[in-house]
Amino acid sequence: MTGSTRRHFLAGGLRSAGLVALGGLACDGDRPHAGFLGLMEGVNERFQRALFDPRRLAPELSEEEETAPEDFPAYKISRELPVAPAGWALAVRGLVARPLTLSVEELRRLPQTRTRVRHHCVEGWSAVASWEGVRLSELARLAGADPRARYVEFRSFDSGYWSSWDLESALHPQTILAYGMNGAPLQPEHGAPLRLYSAVKLGYKMVKYLTEVSFLPVRTGGYWEDQGYEWFAGV
Repeated sequence: MTGSTRRHFLAGGLRSAGLVALGGLACDGDRPHAGFLGLMEGVNERFQRALFDPRRLAPELSEEEETAPEDFPAYKISRELPVAPAGWALAVRGLVARPLTLSVEELRRLPQTRTRVRHHCVEGWSAVASWEGVRLSELARLAGADPRARYVEFRSFDSGYWSSWDLESALHPQTILAYGMNGAPLQPEHGAPLRLYSAVKLGYKMVKYLTEVSFLPVRTGGYWEDQGYEWFAGV
């Protein structure tokens, strides 16, 4: 099954079948993962995990297909545009042999990668941008991620926005920590100085304004996930 076919099936087939919407838009009041919806989310997640292949790459698109930066929707939780605190640095911690604290300059000195893939939002829109940064798998290698770590948690300075991922998706070759967009430094409206970006997740999983990456042995939640949105959220 191709990536495109899989996305169409997940976006259309599961909704029409009455299972869980991809973004978990329907939630169960104070217990978003309880009862029937919780059961159906589990079914949906097992299905997506079965389809996920850590070796499969999303199609890389041409420069002509890029969405103009001003037309690429921006999103934040804070009322005001988040601004990086003085002395900002990314912390890499948790189950790692060598905890790291990295400035943007230090991140730029690491092996750089670029990816230009289609971005999918749970609200139904899509857009294309070129992202420059460092693979998360490179940071996992540098920090010496422990084999007992099965999940990765991402925290930000955008009013505490956060998310957590399965390790396999986090280490996918097209999962990067991006400090550039369309050949220019990342701008505040798109998550500067550093944001998570990946070809394998829906947009709300891609935490902007990153401050912390933690490798963990147990699964946690996320800003939207704790309100009923689907946790795995693959595309």
